[in-house]
Amino acid sequence: MMCVSAFAQQKEVTGIVFDKENKGRIARVNIRNNTSGQSVYNTFTGEFNIKANLGDMLIFSKADHHSDTITVNTYVPLAVYMRPTAIQLQQVTIRDSVLNPRRRYLATKGEFGKIYGSMGNQDLLSIGQGGIGFSIDALYNMFSRSGKNAEHLKEIIDRDYKQSVIDYRFNKSYVAGITFLKDPQLTDFMFKYRPSYYMVTTASEYEFVAYVRTSLRRYKRNPKAFELAPLPTQYIDIK
Repeated sequence: MMCVSAFAQQKEVTGIVFDKENKGRIARVNIRNNTSGQSVYNTFTGEFNIKANLGDMLIFSKADHHSDTITVNTYVPLAVYMRPTAIQLQQVTIRDSVLNPRRRYLATKGEFGKIYGSMGNQDLLSIGQGGIGFSIDALYNMFSRSGKNAEHLKEIIDRDYKQSVIDYRFNKSYVAGITFLKDPQLTDFMFKYRPSYYMVTTASEYEFVAYVRTSLRRYKRNPKAFELAPLPTQYIDIK
């Protein structure tokens, strides 16, 4: 009866295995429950699930990485980081863009350097030999037509940069690899559940994948959610 009871208490421990150096996912990791003797391999996306009781010891092993041991204290999904046994070349991640957003942003700032120079100065007060006074550049920037246009262009460039950062991480190949959606559903899903700039720049890989999967479940429950209302019909009287 004790053996049956212990087996019935087993639940699944899930998680993802990452490389500790480059933070990328690693596959073909053997996960062994040293208490029960069960052994499984994680998927090509680094994910795993194995039955275990609280207190069981899990051993993660891979030929080119140091083994890691974890004691099961909770059933919250785990993020396991394995240290490589040798120095590896930096991982190259293929994105949908040739230049990353930061490099494009810096290149654009270089092309429009004037609006990020004296005309981009927002400090109204300046300190000189005569004491504290108003900055001529700042006043010009506030009241002149060209100054306002420069400020408007700067806002556009900065806004486009934030959108390109989102596109860089939340791109079609990445989302399709997690959701297995294909167009037109893939495009529709990405439009409706586009993450914020804050989430893209602060979420860990595990948190970001969890966000995509949670959004996918919501999308499948109600694909029509967040759709724009149809435009009203306009009638033109021709006299």
